[in-house]
Amino acid sequence: MSVVAFKQVDVFTSQAFKGNPVAVIMDASTLTSEQMQAIANWTNLSETTFVLPATDSQADYQVRIFTPQSELPFAGHPTIGTAYALLEAGLIKAKEGKLVQQCGAGLVTLTVSESSHISFELPKPKITPLDAMHTEKLAEILKCEINTQWNAALVDVGARWIVLQAVNAEAVLDSQPDFAALKEHDLEMKVTGATVFGFHENNDEQKHIEVRSFAPSCGINEDPVCGSGNGSVASFIRYYGILPAQNDVVLSSQGGAVGRDGQLQLELYQDKILVGGTAVTCIDGTIKLE
Repeated sequence: MSVVAFKQVDVFTSQAFKGNPVAVIMDASTLTSEQMQAIANWTNLSETTFVLPATDSQADYQVRIFTPQSELPFAGHPTIGTAYALLEAGLIKAKEGKLVQQCGAGLVTLTVSESSHISFELPKPKITPLDAMHTEKLAEILKCEINTQWNAALVDVGARWIVLQAVNAEAVLDSQPDFAALKEHDLEMKVTGATVFGFHENNDEQKHIEVRSFAPSCGINEDPVCGSGNGSVASFIRYYGILPAQNDVVLSSQGGAVGRDGQLQLELYQDKILVGGTAVTCIDGTIKLE
């Protein structure tokens, strides 16, 4: 029997139990893929990560990311949560405020600020617009009033999200998906799930959106606060030119529909998208492995 360090980190929040938790196995070098999948199924969180030595000289560490049912090449909140756990444990150190993560999607650059805000550079998105009929079908499945100015789009950032824009933030919060129908749709399309967003009506110039991410085919009906989903939303906004200015900063709220209060910052540039937030450790201990 071996004992390895284990942390459960709440991501996109500075208040414990209000964000999205990720389980982090700090040293998975002795585990097989089958054991990793079994552990991820047991934790029953949206993702569990397994830290390994980097095999690329440019990376500070390597991570494998599992849902309860399958492995993902990339996911957002596990990326930030794993970096936070390793930094907190003193196992890695940022170099000039930067870290490089190796994962199934390749190398991902992270920026660490003095205030412990961590952001990752979204893997380059591959965007496939869908037609109006498909958009309408998804709106019916999600039971959400959609802004028909833009058709839904499949955004592939490692995780594959179909993104739709609702008429406003209230429509996002009021959405009541048919999860059985959505699971069937997602399996047929071979996608991670659907992410819907809408703008809050603000009296100032601050750009603020509400986001929800649904992934029943991955064993998680609703991901409380989703980094890759938010990154896909930012890609959708940039792709369709929804915001006129370049170098926009968008604040995102997610999790209100499931009792959470996740907060993210999305930075949209011509050549990259940054997704960031804070994190806090809720569980710090060890796990026994036979």
